[in-house]
Amino acid sequence: MNDQRPGSEGTNDPAPAHRRRPRYSGKNPRRFDEKYKEHDPARHAETIAKVLASGKTPAGMHRPIMVSEILEVLAPRPREIAVDCTLGFGGHAREILARIQPGGRLIGLDADPIELPKTEARLCALGFGPEVFSAQRSNFAGLPQTLNELGLTGADIILADLGLSSMQIDDPARGFSVKQDGPLDMRMNPQRGQPASIFLERVRADALAVLLEENADEPRAAFLAPILAGKSFPTTSALAKAIRSALPRLQKEESDLTVRRVFQAIRIAVNDEFSALESFLRNLPDCLNPNGRVAILTFHSGEDRRVKKSFQAGLRAGVYSAIAEEVLRPAPEEVRANPRSSPAKLRWAKKPK
Repeated sequence: MNDQRPGSEGTNDPAPAHRRRPRYSGKNPRRFDEKYKEHDPARHAETIAKVLASGKTPAGMHRPIMVSEILEVLAPRPREIAVDCTLGFGGHAREILARIQPGGRLIGLDADPIELPKTEARLCALGFGPEVFSAQRSNFAGLPQTLNELGLTGADIILADLGLSSMQIDDPARGFSVKQDGPLDMRMNPQRGQPASIFLERVRADALAVLLEENADEPRAAFLAPILAGKSFPTTSALAKAIRSALPRLQKEESDLTVRRVFQAIRIAVNDEFSALESFLRNLPDCLNPNGRVAILTFHSGEDRRVKKSFQAGLRAGVYSAIAEEVLRPAPEEVRANPRSSPAKLRWAKKPK
């Protein structure tokens, strides 16, 4: 006699294989992509609102800085051609795109192969199709080549936000921050160049001392360089620990500041950021149409000095008809709402008609 189960209707089909239910990762999951509800904004809008209200940036989300000030100096108008040279999360690009319609076009540049496709999809989902928005994987120094490849003689609006995106800072796999331990990488494009760990193993102490001073104004550059140069630091926490151990008498606040300065200096060197910025500034006037406007956001003194001197030289030479007389800073309200905006400096320039 056959053993019939309810609903089997006399068949001898085997019972489906048992599948274990997904294991709950616990209150404090280990994986970064499981840690924060902010990674799923559709399901956790209330959590994101609370994070924003507390003056913090949700994990994996970037908050565009000085948006109103940038829109005021760039004054985007319908039918204009704009270039966001550092597309990032697309916050600035979204606001500019809305103001250059109808008939306008924006080209977004970004060297990050991980974040660029996400932002391209995000802006396309908002209704900015290929006829008005296109993304190019390129460093901002590649602006002249990009315009040439697209058959454009210049742009009416150019924006460059030189800061790291929150997506890069918050992801430990990128190695930019000690917020979470991760591999000491720091490359904007992880597919090119050498990670910061290899850079430190190969750099000489005298060269590192120069970089720490020039790239981050580190007052203890000469002391720290021989401690770090030629050593192996596979992770961000290993490097941070070495810096703090070398300066045991510092208060925590000053120690943390030193760590940030060293990380900044190494990141700039790994990505050759100053060379890219100087190339960008050198070619910038030729990339602007008559009456074109450019705005550049910087986040440390080395960047700001280069932008300031370039704009001043351009004004003297008649390349620019006007430049920012004073650097613009984020309003106190923005700094309170988004502390990551605090070091930002905005400068602008305008080309003659």
